[in-house]
Amino acid sequence: MAEHALRRRRRLWIYLAMAGLAVFFLFPLVFMFVSSLKPDGQILSDVGGWRAFLPVGDISLRNYSGVFDRVPVGRFLLNSVFVTAVVVGAGLVVNSMAGFALSRLRWTGRGVVLSIIIATLIVPFETIAVPMVYWVSQLPTLVFQNGIVQYDFGWLDSYEVQIVPFIANGFSVFLFAQYFSTIPTAIDEAARIDGAGWFTIYRKIAVPLSGPAFATVAILTFLPAWNQYLWPSMVVQDENLRPVMVGMQYFFQDNTAWGEIMAYTSMITLPVLVVFLAFQRAFVSSVAASGVKG
Repeated sequence: MAEHALRRRRRLWIYLAMAGLAVFFLFPLVFMFVSSLKPDGQILSDVGGWRAFLPVGDISLRNYSGVFDRVPVGRFLLNSVFVTAVVVGAGLVVNSMAGFALSRLRWTGRGVVLSIIIATLIVPFETIAVPMVYWVSQLPTLVFQNGIVQYDFGWLDSYEVQIVPFIANGFSVFLFAQYFSTIPTAIDEAARIDGAGWFTIYRKIAVPLSGPAFATVAILTFLPAWNQYLWPSMVVQDENLRPVMVGMQYFFQDNTAWGEIMAYTSMITLPVLVVFLAFQRAFVSSVAASGVKG
């Protein structure tokens, strides 16, 4: 009985510690949402005290209406949703097929190719951003003018320049290759005897058995795609094509409106929180499962 009580007390302390950490990490989000309801003067005066985390004082939705007056929020959100969805969807297909080829097929140089892919993970994106701007400006493209298809050069100010460079990802290929390698090869041999090709094995065997890997890659691809700032700032000047993160520039051009900044960041953070809360269990289980099997 004493041991059981000790175990319950220990579990209670663990839950209290976890709850305290959760509250601590929620403070920035609470501050952001609460500050989005306050005028600039009150935000600055409340900083440094508990009032910064409480919806007290002059509370209103004026900052949110000010955001829509300053920034085309709807257009930016639509662009980010489209770019993120295509990057995640195409990335799952391309990276999983590459990982399947590296883990299940036997061909000369497979280890060298995988080593090169892994080596790309140590190269910071900032070191190749400027050369990439030059190369995407030289790529051929098709444009539609007055109903006529014309051949031109340059991907700047387009959706493809925000999507194509980020579809293939070294870490995603490595994760898929590691996960596919845990599937018994006897399944492939049985399928080959029945006349199935490699693409059929990938589509009907490997993909259905790799749900946790697909979920993990989707999660890890979604966040960087949604939070893109540096690359769109360099290659997209057309306001109709910009994502939500680039919209932060609009609040620092004339006078810094901290209330509107908090309102804007709350609006672009809310979709991420909703997705996480809706799929929280799948997120945790997929990462845990892929970590154990990989």
